[in-house]
Amino acid sequence: MNKNMKILKPALLCFLVMTVLCGIFYTAVVTGVAQLFFPHQANGSVITVTLKNGTTQEYGSELIAQKFTKPQYLIGRPDGVTNLSPTGEKEKELVQKRIKWLYSIDPGNKEKIPADLVMGSGSGVDPNISPAAAEYQAARIARARNVSVDAVRAVIQKYTSGRFLGFLGEPAVNVLKVNLALDGLL
Repeated sequence: MNKNMKILKPALLCFLVMTVLCGIFYTAVVTGVAQLFFPHQANGSVITVTLKNGTTQEYGSELIAQKFTKPQYLIGRPDGVTNLSPTGEKEKELVQKRIKWLYSIDPGNKEKIPADLVMGSGSGVDPNISPAAAEYQAARIARARNVSVDAVRAVIQKYTSGRFLGFLGEPAVNVLKVNLALDGLL
């Protein structure tokens, strides 16, 4: 029994120390640094709009996708994470279903649908789409809102970010920001 206590005591002490260091101290330091240097991101990057009556309204995070399905809105990537093979039958069925749905809300558009509108992102919550995917939808949005295609394109362009550091990644269009701007909220 005495031998077991000799082993158990240091193990419990190590567990307690590591819990305090990693679970409390580290968490507090990372949270404090994030709040000090990146408060908007640390608090969820929530888009808050001041309305005409002076009240504020939160509309969602600019970093987490919101689902839009109405023709007057820019539609983002399909939601939900999938680990299906891109060449598997189940994924092909999902893609075909999404293509059929997109053609149903814009039957006059016979252009090739950009891949990011029919294939999910790795995280399942990607808030951005490619400029090509936004352009694919511009005419439908303009018709649904009874505005010019150029007006829709101008809003899309305003909320299109470039490549990180000018050469990393791809340009991206933030779906929520475009839709809020189209509604006159941004």
